[in-house]
Amino acid sequence: MQGLAAALPATFPAPILVVLHIGAHRSGLAALLNGAGPLLAKAAEDGEAILDGHIYVAPPDRHLIVDDRRLRLVRGPKVNWARPAIDPLFTSAAASYGPNAIGVILTGRLNDGTLGLLEIKRRGGIAIAQDAADAAYPDMPSSAAAHVMLDHSPSLAELPELLVELLKNLDGKDAAMPITPSQPNVAARTDRTDGAGFERPVTITCPDCGGALRQSQVGSIIKYDCHIGHSYTAEVIATAQFDELEKVMRSAVRFLNERAEFCLQMAERGAAGPDDVSGWQAAGKQALDRAYKLRDLVEQDWITPEGANATKHSGRHPMLSEPAN
Repeated sequence: MQGLAAALPATFPAPILVVLHIGAHRSGLAALLNGAGPLLAKAAEDGEAILDGHIYVAPPDRHLIVDDRRLRLVRGPKVNWARPAIDPLFTSAAASYGPNAIGVILTGRLNDGTLGLLEIKRRGGIAIAQDAADAAYPDMPSSAAAHVMLDHSPSLAELPELLVELLKNLDGKDAAMPITPSQPNVAARTDRTDGAGFERPVTITCPDCGGALRQSQVGSIIKYDCHIGHSYTAEVIATAQFDELEKVMRSAVRFLNERAEFCLQMAERGAAGPDDVSGWQAAGKQALDRAYKLRDLVEQDWITPEGANATKHSGRHPMLSEPAN
C-alpha cells in the first residue's frame, strides 16, 4: 500500500478510501501512507466531507462507509468476522457514486470485499482486483476474480497508472451488470457417526452472537446474516466455526488437565485412606489420558472447504503434566 501511495500523483483527482482488517488494534497505516507519497493520508473522521486527493483510512473497530458524500464511522455488527470490513464501504460507495465508483481488492485472506465489489459492478462502477499471482495473500483477489466480472487485474506496480487513466474515462463504462438473488436448494440428510446418528440442525448459528443465520445468495456467492446484522460469506463461516470449535475443545483440555491436577493434589494429601488415594490417582490418570486424546484430536489436520488443511502444530500442550502414581 505504501508503494501505491508513493506512485500516485499530487494532482490525483479523486478521494481514496482504505480498509485494512485491523480489528480493534491501533494502526499506524495512515501515518505510513501520509509519509509515503504526495497525497494527504489521515484516519477517517465521522461526518467529514470527502475531498479529492486525500486518502482516508478506516480507524480501528469502526466500519468506514459513505453517506451523502460524507464519511461515516459506525460500530455496526462485524461483517465477514471483521470490523472494519471492506463490504460495507464498497456497498455504500456503490450507492453514493454509482458508475463513478472504483473498487479495488488487494492482497488478503478469505473473501471480504467480494460482495461489495459485486455491488459496485452491478451499479455500473469499475471492479478491480490485484493479480492473484502478484499478491502475497491471494485469497481475496482470487475470490473477486471467481465471482465478479472484473474490469482489470493489474499487478500492484501497474495499479497507480491504471487508476489515473480510468479517472479520465469514467463516462465510458458499460451498463450495470444485473444480479438475481436466489436461494439454493439443499437436500435433507442425516449424518451418522459411531453409535446414534446426528439429526440435521434446525439452523446454523452466528459465531459472534449465537443467533440464527439466514442463508441467501448474491450472484454465485452464498452468504449468511443473523438478525443482529452480523454477515458472513460461506468461507468465513467455515473459518469462524473452526476457530470456535478449537476454543471449546482447548477449554475442555484445560478443564481435564485441571481435574487431573486436583485429583493429584487430593491423592498427595492422603485423603481418607489408601483406598481413597488409589481412587483419586485413578481419576487423575483418566482425566489426563482424556486430555491428551482430546488435544491430539484438536491438533489433527482439519479439512476446510477452500481445499487447504488447517494444520495444527503437534507437541504436548504446556499445561499438561503427568500425575504421580
